Amino acid sequence: MTYIVIGNCQDCRFTDCVEVCPVDCFYGDARMLYIHPDECIDCGACVPACPVEAIFPEADVPESESKWTAINIDICNDNLDSLENITEKSDALPTAEEKKKRLGF
Repeated sequence: MTYIVIGNCQDCRFTDCVEVCPVDCFYGDARMLYIHPDECIDCGACVPACPVEAIFPEADVPESESKWTAINIDICNDNLDSLENITEKSDALPTAEEKKKRLGF
């Protein structure tokens, strides 16, 4: 099992989660982060660090967000060369605070 980043991260890209990840399994594109399923050690440290509740254990991904399981796996397995390995906290996207409010956080 792995952890999955869902749509709450899209257009936010808060990186609080990468600071607590002991194995640097987060990758990102211009809009969001993804967790590489083969690198994640299932420690769960990232879950409470995410300010928009965008990270779930694979078995607990909400039904309405289930498409993100395949998206995380496919993007990390098929497009790893085009993603940046995110290992340090950086500024969130300019749209992050507005989306955080829309999500109710």
